[in-house]
Amino acid sequence: MQSQARPPFDEMLTADGSVRPAYAGYRQWYDDQDVGWLRRQNDRAEQVFRRTGITFNVYGDSAGKERLIPFDMIPRIITAAEWRKLSRGIEQRVRAINAFLHDIYHRQEIVRSGRLPERLLQANAAFLPQMIGFTPPGGVYTHVVGIDLVRTGPDDFMVLEDNARTPSGVSYMLENRETMMAMFPELFTRIAVRPVSDYPRRLARSLAACAPDCVNGRVGDRPVVAVLTPGIYNSAYYEHAFLADQMGAELVEGSDLRVMDGRIAMRTTRGYQPVDVIYRRVDDEYLDPLSFNPTSMLGVSGIMDIYRAGGVTIANAPGTGIADDKAIYSFMPDIVEFYTGEKPILQNVPTWRCAEPDALKYVLENLAELVVKEVHGSGGYGMLIGPTSSRAEIARFEKKLRAHPENYIAQPTLALSSVPIFAKAGLAPRHVDLRPFVLVSPGGIDITPGGLTRVALRKGSLVVNSSQGGGTKDSWVLED
Repeated sequence: MQSQARPPFDEMLTADGSVRPAYAGYRQWYDDQDVGWLRRQNDRAEQVFRRTGITFNVYGDSAGKERLIPFDMIPRIITAAEWRKLSRGIEQRVRAINAFLHDIYHRQEIVRSGRLPERLLQANAAFLPQMIGFTPPGGVYTHVVGIDLVRTGPDDFMVLEDNARTPSGVSYMLENRETMMAMFPELFTRIAVRPVSDYPRRLARSLAACAPDCVNGRVGDRPVVAVLTPGIYNSAYYEHAFLADQMGAELVEGSDLRVMDGRIAMRTTRGYQPVDVIYRRVDDEYLDPLSFNPTSMLGVSGIMDIYRAGGVTIANAPGTGIADDKAIYSFMPDIVEFYTGEKPILQNVPTWRCAEPDALKYVLENLAELVVKEVHGSGGYGMLIGPTSSRAEIARFEKKLRAHPENYIAQPTLALSSVPIFAKAGLAPRHVDLRPFVLVSPGGIDITPGGLTRVALRKGSLVVNSSQGGGTKDSWVLED
């Protein structure tokens, strides 16, 4: 385990300044280019993103304005051998997550075995009693999964976070690649990079394969897939619209859907038509006002009844958020071993559970060196990065931690690997993480080669979230 005191692993350069094999072809091409032309291409990339409309909202921004997500044109490059190892680890973890979700909503064997404390389910808002005893169509809970990975050494990839609810960012992965291919077409003739552009087609196929049994009687008809969005004011609305368009699916809001004849139907120009699979980007709480939040205007009244009766598939299944929980995350090595019978290929970041008195004592004594996160938090909100926080910030956070220790976990400050960005003075190293996207259907697990690389654009910063000032890169997985 590395600490921030040691220099981070540089994915492009060795300690003596030589170029690693992953970057050899790219670096040779880069060194042959005119710097002025590269700067113009960099400016062009920003214009492309503005024209395309790739923006996001920052929660808590008083201006309430949409921002352009920063894009860096230097790719993050992974070799074929590295990717094979990663893929095995990701597949193992996703299989375990699906098995875990089925178990906790049925016999809870992992709790009975003593491997997982029952309190983590009982007191957890993400655990939905409405899912107890119910198995989704095809036995799939997490149809789309994002596994956040960090790298700390040549062979050291670790899982930072599991995103089993509604992982976002795939539109940026696709647009990053499209922009790179438009700006540097010759690069892709010189360097064999695995494609990602077929993701929407694979997503559509994977979702269709999860259609409920009631579809089987419709001879020759393909299952109807719709993307359910909270609407234009959601921070990821661009992505919802993008994916619906790319998949050839309908983009719908809750007001476009209703219960009809035991099915969910959507409003069309030809009247209401049944929907088979709903790829929802609406949180559990707002999905069905009859089952969850009665004030919700974003969901569909009665959709949970139709779902439990086998009239529709909801992707991802309600209740999958329990697998996102950071307190559950700390048990993932045990979860993987319990359901697969194998040692985890990908390790967790060491984690202190603040609900446990000894762990809390250690965390309080070492706040200045640790990263502390809310167990239900996301997007980099509600967290403390000890080494970059002031004494006053640490003191304020300590009060919150003492008041509700069960709401927090803590981790060491990792020496995240760095990759080059295109800075004013040329190539400069910055810290990154990686979110590969995984599709799950009864037919198997499909991992897109690459994913979304998020990069901390400020020198020395470890915060890569776009909502906290980070940017994105194209992620290349090389062909053998």
